[in-house]
Amino acid sequence: MEVYLVRHTETVCEKGICYGQSDVEIREPYDLVFQTILSQLPQEAVLYSSPLQRCVVLAKHIQENIKANSIIEDSRLMEMHFGDWELQSWNDIPQEVLNPWMEDFVNVRVPNGESFVDLNKRVLDFLENEIAKGSEKPLIIVAHAGVIRSILCKINNLPLLEAFKSKLDFGAVVKIEILNSTRILKSF
Repeated sequence: MEVYLVRHTETVCEKGICYGQSDVEIREPYDLVFQTILSQLPQEAVLYSSPLQRCVVLAKHIQENIKANSIIEDSRLMEMHFGDWELQSWNDIPQEVLNPWMEDFVNVRVPNGESFVDLNKRVLDFLENEIAKGSEKPLIIVAHAGVIRSILCKINNLPLLEAFKSKLDFGAVVKIEILNSTRILKSF
């Protein structure tokens, strides 16, 4: 089964702002980048999206331009919840609070938020349950960098600590192939 992992396009947030599960808009104009994304996708697919608007806007555009019956929004595809840090500048987060997380972002939870392990658990739950359903059509998953990195760690058998080695620009499309729900073949 072909799976296309699509990262949302650039947001309206200034660089350096922590916006994990905050529902921020995407930067306009986005027509050209949407067309570039579409050119990398199949013409027919089952379409999943994070429910955050920066993904849903892109997913709706994809749906309008390929054969996809609907958009299946799934909260397990949301970006990491940054709790107390949402919409703050990274520079404004007190070092005594930020440093423990920076030293072990995989296991340390953000105050009133998640750790990367928490995100990974829900993303893998999504993968195992949705892939198990099987599909003759390719899957398109419109999501966030953290979600896609979590999936790439799984398919490449990498520890979560190495998640940020995967460069994912805004609007990136990563194609993977899955043999079945227990064996993931490769990424392209």
